[in-house]
Formats: sequence, C-alpha cells, structure tokens
Amino acid sequence: MQFGGATFGIVGARKGRRNPNLLLTTALGSILLLHSGPAGAQDQSSEDEAVLETIVISAEQQLKQASGVSTITSEDLQKTPPANDLSEIIRKMPGVNLTGTTASGQRGNQRQIDLRGMGPENTLILIDGKPVLSRNSVRMGRAGERDSRGDTNWVPPEAVERIEVIRGPAAARYGSGAAGGVVNIITKRPDKLGGTVSTYLNVPQHSEEGATKRGSILLGGPISETMSFRLLGSYNKTDADDADINTDAHIDPASPAPAGREGVVNKDVRALLSLEPSADHVIDLEAAYSRQNNIFAGDRQLTETPDALLDVIGDTTNRMQRGTLSATHRGTYDFADSVSYIQWERTLNERLLEGLAGSSEGAINTDEWAKIRLDNVTAKSEWDVPLTLGGLDQTLTLGAEFRGEWMEDGASLRQATNVSSGGTSTPVVIPGVPIDGADRDPNSNAWMGGLYLENNILVTDRLTLTPGLRFDYHDSFGANWSPSLNASYEVTDEVTIKAGVARAFKAPNLYQLNPNYVYYTMGNGCPIDYTNTITGGNGCFVIGNPDLDAETSWNKEIGINYSDDAGWNAGITYFHNDYSDRISAGMVPEGAVGAVTGTRFGTLFRWENVPEAVVSGLEGNFSVPINDALTWNTNATYMLESENKQNGQPLSLVPDYTINTWLDWQAREDLLLTVSATHYGETPSPTVTATTGGTVENPEARDPYTLVNLGFKYDINETFRLNGGVNNVFDKRVLREGNGNAAGANTYNEPGRTFYVGLSATF
Repeated sequence: MQFGGATFGIVGARKGRRNPNLLLTTALGSILLLHSGPAGAQDQSSEDEAVLETIVISAEQQLKQASGVSTITSEDLQKTPPANDLSEIIRKMPGVNLTGTTASGQRGNQRQIDLRGMGPENTLILIDGKPVLSRNSVRMGRAGERDSRGDTNWVPPEAVERIEVIRGPAAARYGSGAAGGVVNIITKRPDKLGGTVSTYLNVPQHSEEGATKRGSILLGGPISETMSFRLLGSYNKTDADDADINTDAHIDPASPAPAGREGVVNKDVRALLSLEPSADHVIDLEAAYSRQNNIFAGDRQLTETPDALLDVIGDTTNRMQRGTLSATHRGTYDFADSVSYIQWERTLNERLLEGLAGSSEGAINTDEWAKIRLDNVTAKSEWDVPLTLGGLDQTLTLGAEFRGEWMEDGASLRQATNVSSGGTSTPVVIPGVPIDGADRDPNSNAWMGGLYLENNILVTDRLTLTPGLRFDYHDSFGANWSPSLNASYEVTDEVTIKAGVARAFKAPNLYQLNPNYVYYTMGNGCPIDYTNTITGGNGCFVIGNPDLDAETSWNKEIGINYSDDAGWNAGITYFHNDYSDRISAGMVPEGAVGAVTGTRFGTLFRWENVPEAVVSGLEGNFSVPINDALTWNTNATYMLESENKQNGQPLSLVPDYTINTWLDWQAREDLLLTVSATHYGETPSPTVTATTGGTVENPEARDPYTLVNLGFKYDINETFRLNGGVNNVFDKRVLREGNGNAAGANTYNEPGRTFYVGLSATF
C-alpha cells in the first residue's frame, strides 16, 4: 500500500505458521527518519537570547489528537444528559452507532456501542483507563448475540469528567478488543472539598414507554496536604416498555409480538482514596460496586414464548453485580513519567435459566436461578521517556500489560448431547465432551500478556511520526504482533494531514474456546449446506473450539483538518479496515457424531475463523462560531462498505450514513439553549440468515428517520443548576417488527417524544 510516498507491506504472525514477510512498521519510521535529517536546524542563538525548550508529548497524547478521536466533556453531559446509559450520548460522535452484537436482529433492543461498523464486541470499554469486561460473563449465542446491555452503564453521568472515543489505528495500542476502537470513561476528581447532589426525571409522552428517575451524590476533595478522597452514590431506574408495545408493527401475527426495551435499576457506589506522599508520586486506592437488575419486557432470542417467560414480565430475571478493587501509581522521575495499576474485577451474572437448544434457545423456561462468576485481573505499567536521538526530539513509551480471566459457569454448559428419535432419547457421543451437562467442568480460564513500545518523534517542526509495536502472547492461540504507524503533518498553521495504519486483534472469548459449551439445534436451524444423509436428519451440534486463532484487522485512515484562531474547524477522514479470521459458529461440517450404539445421529460443527471481511467509510466534522453567543457543530459518518466476504452480509446493523448537528445559543451568561438533530440513513437488511445460511424471508431495510431535540441549562446561582428539555420533538417513533432476520433491519425500538428535567446543587 502507499503511505506518504513510501511503499511497504506488513503481514502479522499467526499461530502455526511463520511469516517471512513480517516487516515491522517501526522500520518504516526509521527509513523516513534517515531521509528527513535533523529537525528544526536553526542559527546558534546569542548569549542574550532566550532559548525555548522543545517539548515532545507522549505517544498516547499524540494519538489522542489523531483524526478518529472525539471527546465528550462534563459540560456536554449537562447540556444533553443521557436518561440511563452513557451510550445515549456516545452514539452522537462521528463513527459511532448503537447496534446489537450481530446483524441477526436477535436481542435487537440490547444495543451497544459500535465503532466504525466493527460491532460492539470490537469496542473496548475503559473506566479511568482500566478495562471493563463484565459483558463477557453473558452467554454468547450461536449467532454471536448476547443478552447484555454492554459496559457503558457502570458510571452515572454526574460522575463523569469526560469520555474519550478513540477509533481506528490510534486504538490499536490498547490491545485485544479494540479493533473498532476504545471508549474511555474518565471520572471526576474534585480539586476542593465539596459535593454535588443531582436529580433527573424523564417522562415519555407515550405511557407504554418506560420512564426514568435518577438521583446521585458526589463528595470529595482534599482532607490533608497529602490525602484526598471521593465518594459516589447513585440510584437510577428506567421502567420497561409495555409487553404489547410492538403488537401493531409485528409482521407475523401468528407468532408473539417482539418485546420492547427492557427496564433496568442501577445502584452504584464508588470510593477513592488518593495519597500524594510527594509532589512526584500519587497513589490511588479505589473500590467500586454496581448492581444492575433488569425489568423484564418479554424478550427472547427466537420466536417461541414458553409460559414461564410470560409469567415473569415486569419482574427481575437477571442481576449483574460488578465489583472492583484497584491500586494505581503515577510517578514523575528525572528520566521518565509512569502510570501503573492493578485491578481485580468480579462480575456475578445471576439469571433465570434459559433454553439452550432449538427454538427455545435464549427463552426463560423455569423459575430456577443460576449464577455465572467471572473474575478478571488486569495489570499495566507504562513509562514515557523523553530523549534526543539522532538529533531528533522524541518521547519513547514502553509498556507491559497482563489480562487474566477465570469463569465458573454451570448454567451455559447444561445442554446434554441427547437426540430424540422415534419417541426415545438417545445419548450422542462427542469425543471429549461428557454426555450429561452436569458432568462437565464449569471452570474455564485464559490469560494474556503483552509488551509494547511507541515513539513520538518530532521529525521537523511540522512532521510528527509515531511508530509502534505490540507483542501479545495468549495461552491458547500463542503469539500476536501488532505494528503501527501514525503521522501528523502541518501543511500550514491551519491545515493538518493525519494518517495511520495499525494491526489490531481480538482474542477468542471463553465461550468460543470451551469445547464443553454445546448448542443443539434439535433438528431446527442446521446450516443448509450440511450433508443430511450422514446424520439421518437428527440435527446439529455446535461446540467450542480451543484451536481458534485471534481475530485480526488492518486499520487504516487518512484525514485532513482545518482549524483557525477564530474557532472554525472542519475535517474529513477516510477509514478502511480489512478484517481477517473473524470468529463465528461454523457452517462447514466437521463430520458426523454417533450414538452410544454406534449409529450416526447428528452433524458436528465448531466455532471457526472465517476468512475475510471489510469495513470502510468516511467521517466528517464541521464547527462554526457564528458569533460570540452562537456555535454550530455537525458531524457525519458515511459507510462505504461493511461486508463479510464469506457470504456478502453486513457485519452489523448500522445506517448507510448518520448526521448529528446541534446549535448552542448562550442566550445569557447563565442560560444556554441547545437544539440538536440526528438523521439516520437507510439501514440495510441482511439477506442471508446468520445461523443457517438460508435466505431471509423479509430482507426489509429500515427507512431513514430524523430525531430533533431541544434543551436548556440554567445556572440559577452558584449553588443550583437546572436543565431540561424535550427529546424527539416531532415524536418520530420506530417500532420493532420482529426479533430476528424475519423483520429485516427493523429489530429495535426508537422511543417517541420524551420530556426531561434535572436539578443539581453544588456545595
């Protein structure tokens, strides 16, 4: 490929084969340096002239100025507060949408952050730079879906200082799970002793849609010269939609109507003690506990509706508890700056048992509860070392990271390998897999360690290069190399060109790796191309595969940006991701499985790496300071391509294009008025089902629609602040037509007109 006039090729290493073509991107940086010469050569200054010291920022700081980076501030959250989940405002950044975890349309209302069309599973969520991995405790269905709300709802909006949304090559430095990008939620650290009490109420115009109420208190500040603290408590409840909200829109009256949005009750407590024994060292000790109870709205994975499911509508059917303990050290030394942390994260996923086979998969069918426990230990140490090498000022970043995960899950492994034929149940033998789920080991684990280096090099006063290299070793798939190169060139004082290329990866999850995780179709939903004659038509088994490779992608982007002293800002970025070894449930049989008697009774499939996918598009932004009181901001995303090359299907359900625009009017010093709108283009539907490879019966696209919002923020005095407004002013409701591909892309609800008000007091 061409980059800055130089031609180069990089091929990542994969388990089980050597790659003689591996050319590390760092080498490209070295070649460019040799041809660029020393930076900023100037005449020697006289003794009475002041010499300005050159300051080179770290690679992380440089990458956060890349084209694919957006920041949401606490002021933005005050202007347009989310009702329950931070994803409601993150979705308005360029390159961002909300989607289910797959394009299957199953669990359609469980939408999560999707960056650049790579899907929620390729978005890494961080809180204060530390990974949030709770959703990995939720069983992954055969189509890749999870009954999960994601991991952006563990911090209430009032506790957020800012949110960094990092997309594309800049995100590759964060390791596994960041192929689409990173969302880093950074919490507030009060600089003076005080507190804030906040309340929020959201009331929908349509009574069948769920309302929200929230209250939170944040206390903190210094308690001595060397010690400060922060305490947070929050309660947030969003009611579920009525069970029959989608009845009129349902395309198949013969089956139950799809469920609306489920409700959720959040309870959050966070405590931070910060010690500063000297000006050069800060130690943070933090503990957090959150509990999310759902309010069931009747959702299920497929179409069957057992009586047990109907009986619990309006009740709690799953509880997610997340607790963390962490210690962080920030150090300043004569030769370097450092940040190091260790965190233990425990998630308890408690839920009513669901069906695991056939048409009842994912539907509650009992009043028995089960618990899945997931423990994650993450540790990281990063050092920024300023230096001058070859006459060039630079900052070298060296880092090491560890992630370990341990899961105890007897709930998802219960599916027995029994086949019903002729009114009798016959045990089926799968080599290495106990016939009875109760005999399988409920424990699974994996660990991964990584080393990385990046170098932010000031080549000239206008050209900055940031080459990088990351090496990870996973105890299952082995080694993975992730080279990267980012560049920034100031054409003029106003115009900057930025470009980057990086290899990103995602490790298989514990469900995909575990051969004891069994799904049985019960004769329904086998891939259409499997050989039925060798099995007698008794159905298919899908099991985990410990031999999976990591998913990988080459992420590339190039953008140009204009910014001047008057406040005008505009830019456009092209991105292209080549996605390889994507993991999905197998469509190619591995052979027949037999009964204890030796008779062939089923066909065996495993999770597998599929060859290739591609995602590409454009992101744009435009900011205009109309006058001292009016500012107009717009961003847009246009998807050029999102395709699984194996079957030509989209990777996730995202619109062809999205436009976000808002106008801020500072009517008075104490009053800010905001009008905003989001327009979603057509969302294409899959034409092939995710599980069988068959033709979708109703491949209907979701039509374009526009949401308009009005809001205000009024500072009553130095203590009290009032905000309020109307979301979806023109009451553009979009109802869910089905809970799978039978509804095309119309698989989620967009709520109607809603009124909100919030009041906070700072003391």
